[in-house]
Order: sequence, then C-alpha cells, then structure tokens
Amino acid sequence: MRVVVLGAGVSGHTAASFLKKKLGKKHDVIVVSPSKYYQWIPSNIWVGVGKMKTEQVRFKLEKVYKRWGIIFKQAKAIAIYPEGDLNHSKGLVEISYTEPDKIGETEKVEYDYLVNATGPQLKFEATEGLGPGKNTVSVCSCDHATHAWEELQKSIELMKQGKKQKILVGTGHPVATCQGAAFEYSLNIAFELKQRKLSHMAEITWITNEYEVGDFGMGGAFIKRGGYVTSTKIFAESVFAENNIKWIKRAGVKKVEPGVAHYETLDGKNHSEEFDFAMLIPAFSGQDIKAYNKAGDDITSTVFAPNKFMKVDADYTAKPFEEWSVNDWPQTYQSPAYDNIYAAGIAFAPPHPISKPMKSANGTPISPAPPRTGMPSGVTGKIIAQNIAEAIKSGKMTHKHTASMGKMGAACIVSAGYSMTKGLGATMTVSPVVPDWEKYPEWGRDLNSTIGEIGLAGHWIKLFLHYLFLHKAKGYPFWWLLPE
Repeated sequence: MRVVVLGAGVSGHTAASFLKKKLGKKHDVIVVSPSKYYQWIPSNIWVGVGKMKTEQVRFKLEKVYKRWGIIFKQAKAIAIYPEGDLNHSKGLVEISYTEPDKIGETEKVEYDYLVNATGPQLKFEATEGLGPGKNTVSVCSCDHATHAWEELQKSIELMKQGKKQKILVGTGHPVATCQGAAFEYSLNIAFELKQRKLSHMAEITWITNEYEVGDFGMGGAFIKRGGYVTSTKIFAESVFAENNIKWIKRAGVKKVEPGVAHYETLDGKNHSEEFDFAMLIPAFSGQDIKAYNKAGDDITSTVFAPNKFMKVDADYTAKPFEEWSVNDWPQTYQSPAYDNIYAAGIAFAPPHPISKPMKSANGTPISPAPPRTGMPSGVTGKIIAQNIAEAIKSGKMTHKHTASMGKMGAACIVSAGYSMTKGLGATMTVSPVVPDWEKYPEWGRDLNSTIGEIGLAGHWIKLFLHYLFLHKAKGYPFWWLLPE
C-alpha cells in the first residue's frame, strides 16, 4: 500500500511520522512538500525580534525522512485524480517539482490513501499593498520573520537617534485569522524596546478584526486566573495596558500604502492609521489544487470548499450562527466524496466560524476566521495516521480514533518577552476549542481545564517546548511519546 501526504508542516509531518512508524517497511509513505525544510512556526516571533536565527527553527526534511524510510518529493500538489485517469486505476496526485534541478517537471503519483496537510496559502494579495516586498512585514515563515527583524532594527536605530516610531501590529484583512501570532509579536516588540530603554520612543498599536481583543478567532473564552473567572478580553486588555500598547478593534484593513493602513470598522466608517513599521497577518485560503474525475471533468467544487480548503466529515449546511453546534465539526477528517482521502490541520474546511460573524454597515465581513493551528493540527494529523495505518493492516476502516474540536482541548503558551531572567509567557488552556454551550451552558467551556496565567515560568515552558517539539519532529529517541 502507498500513502501520500501533501505537506510537511505540523499536521503533515506528524501524520507521516506516525504512518511510517506503524506501517514499517512493508508499505510506502511519500511526503510531498514545496519546501525542503520543516519549520517550527510558533518560534518565528522570536526570529522576528532577533532572539533566534533561522537555523534554530528549521531543519532539512530529507535527512530525517531518509532515516525513517519515507520517500520525499520536494514539490507542490497541483491536482488530484481521486478515481485515477484513463491510464491508472488508483488515485493520483499531480505534483510540480520545486527543487532547483527539477523546476518545471511534473509527475503523477499513485496513492491508496491521500492526506492533504498542505496548510494555508498566504493571501497577501487579498489586501492591496500588504506583505513583504510591499508595505508591511510578516512572521508567517522563518524567512519572513528574518526580514521582519531586519526592518524592525531600522526602526530601533531611528529611535536611538531620537526619532519616534509608530509601530502597527495585527490583522491585515477583514477576515484574517492567526491573531495569536500577531499578539505575541506585539508583546515581544514592546519587551525588546523596554530592554533597550526605548519604550518612550515608540507608539505601538494593535489593530484587529476581533469584536473584542482576546477573541483569537475562537469566540474568546472565560478562564480561571488566580482563583477568579475572567474573560480573555480583560486578560488581553490588561496585558496591552501594562505594555503601553493601544488597540483598534472591529477593524478590517482593506489597503496599505507606504506608511499608512486604511481600514473600515463595523460602523461602516473608513479610517487610516499611520506607521513606520507594520507587521500584519494576511488572509488565509487553501492551496490552489484542482480535482478531476476519471473522465477528466473538473470536480474541484465537490472535493473542496470555495475557500479552497478540503471538505471533510463536517456539517456544511448553511445555518444562522445561533443554530451552529459543536456537532457540526468533523471527527475523522475523511472526505465525504472519497473515503481514502483525508485533510488535516489548516487544510480542512471548517463548517463555520467560531467567533460570531459580523458585517459592517456597508456589508463588509469583519471578523476572524477559525484557527486550526498548533495542537489541533498535530492531533488531527496523528489520528488520521492511526486510522489509515489500522485500516491498511486490518483491511477495514473503523475510525477508532477521533478528534473533534468540539471535544478537543488545546494549550497555548503566548510569549510576552524572551529572557531567561525577565521574560514573560502567558500560559492558556481551553477545553473544548469550539465552545459547547449545551454541555457548559454558563461558560461554554470546562473551567477546570480552561485557565490562564502569566509569568516568567511561562517563558521557560515555551522555550522548553521549542526544543521538545523539534526533538520530536527530528525523530530523536522516544519522539512518539511526546504530546502533539
């Protein structure tokens, strides 16, 4: 049997590693990824403030995969033929090579099972003037983060010369997600300026499409902190206030010109915010992958949602927000159209937003898309691998392993400054990720498992996890015992 995994990020790499461990030499595991590197994305914010180098957050995949016996193809998927084609009876994925010696070459790879873990396409072009090479920087990849640090240093040098700087951090599109990464980056910039005694020379502003800060695309949360129940809104606002960070909420950035971001707010009014340095997260979509049936007819809309994320075992029925339920969320991440295709992590299409969708007075949607990064990505990759491996060994698919985000908990360590003696990290857990108002009518989540604390210990934990997860990703001893 042959399993092809598209993508080598958190979910894809996790799926491939567990597939090979469970299937051994008798079956082939093939990973297709456009980059030759694995990146530990959560640490990019430290690259973006000069606390880590690129080499500390990534490593080459080929050496690890060769040791594991996984076939690696540095390429991107461009089309799926779930029924095969006129010359093949098995499913096929068409790939286009990205390695220097093979650029332009294509190949159709057969599969018995396919795992789509391609992650997001960064849609900088969805906001005019947004992104590296234009008017803002990014920390969405380690290369982007390295560039962000280069640009931030220029602002720091100007501050040293007595020139005040306006810094803008947040979301760069009305429906962007990944607020957590931007939140961390704003706090790390504030921390670094404080360490350099330059805080008085900077005006830092947080701009977000969240209805309230601390929403993070998951409808916010109520957390236990110091024995009291508080909201992530109060938590986030207090952290911003302590770091002299102003905030603009309910804002959809629609255009960025040199030194100025133009945005619309939910009341329908248009505004502008000037900046000297800006890091804004773009909108995400799925990758540009087409799907065709055996006759060559385009069936992309059958396999993928309009946002290019893959449809899975979720309830995509259009409903008012008040009628959505945790039961709408997928459990096995299996394609309803083809039972040998799965999607993990960001690659699967969520059935609906977690935060209440909002539109401005002009009809512009301004609210966060649902996050599926970090722990949910790793967990979904693992359970897909377990189910496929057991199906191959037993000859029947039973889906013993499930991972609904309506039941799954998640832990997040938010960096608020890198230092072994003065650093800060906010430790937050939520359970479940998608609020279950039927099971937990008062808070939406289990308060015994939804907590938040901030302190130096949080930084130590995040730094420890950086090395722990790289140890796991490199397949070092007992890697499979470490959590997702």
